[in-house]
Amino acid sequence: MDAPPVIFFDGICNYCNGVINFIIRQDKKKIFRFATLQSNYGQKILREQNLPLEQFDSFLLLDKGKIYSKSTAGLRLYNKLPWYWKWTQIFWIFPRFLRDAIYGVIAKNRYRWFGKKDSCMVPDPGLRSRFFD
Repeated sequence: MDAPPVIFFDGICNYCNGVINFIIRQDKKKIFRFATLQSNYGQKILREQNLPLEQFDSFLLLDKGKIYSKSTAGLRLYNKLPWYWKWTQIFWIFPRFLRDAIYGVIAKNRYRWFGKKDSCMVPDPGLRSRFFD
């Protein structure tokens, strides 16, 4: 059996935390696991992928041994949510450079628009088993 997909996100970003909480609510089958990019596991994956250890401008999706980032990660993620999110797959028609440019604008401004926390989110005990340290 394949390992469950893991979403890596910026743990101090209010927008990112909101998106993760949304995904948790939508993920009725509980297929996703989560880790902050700042966590030990997140840092390990960043090192393995030769990605910056201090720059968290994209969330990552680890699925079937492959890492996806930015808009590609988002579209792959939404395809795993319930059927009523399948409409999002229409965005594949746009070239990656265009999708990622829009993603980049949001990523660049997310702290200014949504704020950030002093420390990473701590999942409640009911969700703890779905998070990596």
